[in-house]
Amino acid sequence: MSFRTKLALFFTLTVVISVALVTWGVTSYSRREFEQVSGQHTQALVDQFQKEFAQRGDEIVLRVSGIVDAQATTSMAIDLSKPGGDSSGYVYEANGLAAQHQLDYLDLVGDDGSIISSKEWRAHFGYKMDWVTERGLEWNRDPAFLCRTDLADGAALSLTAVRVLPVGDKKLYVVGGLQLDKGFLSSLVLPEGMRALLYSNLQPNFDAASLMDVNGPVPQGDRLAGLIEQVRKHGSETEQSIQWNATDPASAEALHAIPLRGRDNELLAVLLVGSSQGELVRQLNFIRTLGVVVGGGGILLGLLLSVWVSARVTRPIERLAKGAREVAAGDWSVRVEPKSRDEVGQLTRAFNEMTRQLAEQRDRLVQAERVAAWRELARRLAHELKNPLFPLQLTLENLQRAREQTPEQFDEIFTESTATLRAELENLKTIVARFSDFSKMPAPQLQAVSVNDAVRTAVRVYDSQFSIIGRPPIRPELYLDESLPSIQADPDLLHRALSNLVLNSLDAMPAGGTLTIRTAQKNGTVRVEVADTGTGLTTEECERLFTPYYTTKRHGTGLGLAIVQSVVSDHNGKISVESAQGAGATFRIELPVRQPGTENHAGASAAAHSGDGERSDSQTQAPTRKTGSDSILGLTGEGPGA
Repeated sequence: MSFRTKLALFFTLTVVISVALVTWGVTSYSRREFEQVSGQHTQALVDQFQKEFAQRGDEIVLRVSGIVDAQATTSMAIDLSKPGGDSSGYVYEANGLAAQHQLDYLDLVGDDGSIISSKEWRAHFGYKMDWVTERGLEWNRDPAFLCRTDLADGAALSLTAVRVLPVGDKKLYVVGGLQLDKGFLSSLVLPEGMRALLYSNLQPNFDAASLMDVNGPVPQGDRLAGLIEQVRKHGSETEQSIQWNATDPASAEALHAIPLRGRDNELLAVLLVGSSQGELVRQLNFIRTLGVVVGGGGILLGLLLSVWVSARVTRPIERLAKGAREVAAGDWSVRVEPKSRDEVGQLTRAFNEMTRQLAEQRDRLVQAERVAAWRELARRLAHELKNPLFPLQLTLENLQRAREQTPEQFDEIFTESTATLRAELENLKTIVARFSDFSKMPAPQLQAVSVNDAVRTAVRVYDSQFSIIGRPPIRPELYLDESLPSIQADPDLLHRALSNLVLNSLDAMPAGGTLTIRTAQKNGTVRVEVADTGTGLTTEECERLFTPYYTTKRHGTGLGLAIVQSVVSDHNGKISVESAQGAGATFRIELPVRQPGTENHAGASAAAHSGDGERSDSQTQAPTRKTGSDSILGLTGEGPGA
């Protein structure tokens, strides 16, 4: 993922998370505030109900007390207190008194608890109301209370007061009240979005018809059965939210149920205060819609801003990356023009200064390496040529002294000397030829080559050296993967490289041992391992492995492994070595099965990375190819040790 994409995602996520958090916060705050206001309105409505309930009770107490204080009531009480007083003459008395004092219900009860007159149910004459006589004169101190009133066609909920008129040792009880119905609810001042419902709990099971509001029976009242049952079961205040229309969330209503109890603490009614959630739902929907719109706009703005910012930030970095790639490819003259004075501009100027210093150091290093390469070449040539020149000089001196001898002696010395001269001259030619061959490494002529066949051929060349008389034997072991594919390579150069590795291993085992060669395929490359059981290499020797003209042999030019390395490099492969002192060494060559850009191989040739017998632990060389005699002299910019 590019930096520009990451920056765009960062801006987008920042906007989305910010808008989401703000929307969530505003939504939560609005819901909490709405619920708080709704709770306050509910409590205010309950307080209003209780106040209205108390005021209505006081009015009923006054009206019942007015009946008790009336002259007609006193006369009736006196008449009934006489021995043999007949109450049948007062059967209709409650109707007139109730109408006169505006009471919905009125019962006149005698000292024994028998009903003398009943406005709401005339047939109740003579029935007992024992609960009335239980408190005696204490009724005159009690306020009105919620009561169940039996009617001819059922029962009703009433706000009732009881007052007592004592006459002698007799008492007349006046029980009067007003019905608690929608008329009572209509007296409540309801805030907008709220309503009050009253359920008369006078039936053993839930009855939707007992549920009413200011307009009468409540539609879909049966949906409140669960709420009412919870109040009836637990006897405490309960809340529940009901969505009246399944497809319209705005139809939701929060209902607060409050139990209303009678004089004996029995549950006679339930007051339900409903608060519409429509306004809250509309506000929340508006907030969410606004959040989506703002979020979408923010995302669009974030994308545009990220594109603009990333362009300003990434373009200079992309120019720096391009310049770094060009420097890595070998063009150290690259310069990146700074476009600003900020940190990126400072980085650009530092990059330019770095490439300038690198170029200067490279030039100085090239010059130093050229001098070192010429010096090493001169030293190596002097060393190699000095060995045959000394016998030549001695031979010539012998010939000069032989002229003073007899002809027979001169002829004998001349014959021996000329043989020596020819041998040493041949040695000189061999030395010069080896240096010449290395400097003229040909470009690979690619064709399909079997690596296993090349290994077998290279080993076959040295068959005679594995069991030389007078020398400990060397046992070759080949573990060749017969499923190897053919590779694109130059068969002659590949044979030359493998032969040098085999010869190098033979030289490393003067006391005999095992030469092991393995081939395998891995990740599109063919691997060849040449291992010996020789003395191995020290750390110092490993560090100088592949250094041109470096060798630890008493007789050698230090070009053997340099030739191997050059061949491997020209085939776009790599060579590595693993070694430990006294544990032998393993050379590993990896060559690609298919050469990239095979049409460009015509100009490829040998490099100046050389060294013929030295190996190291896990040291890998994949040098840049070089051509012509400049390679051996370090004129390409890579001298000894490259």
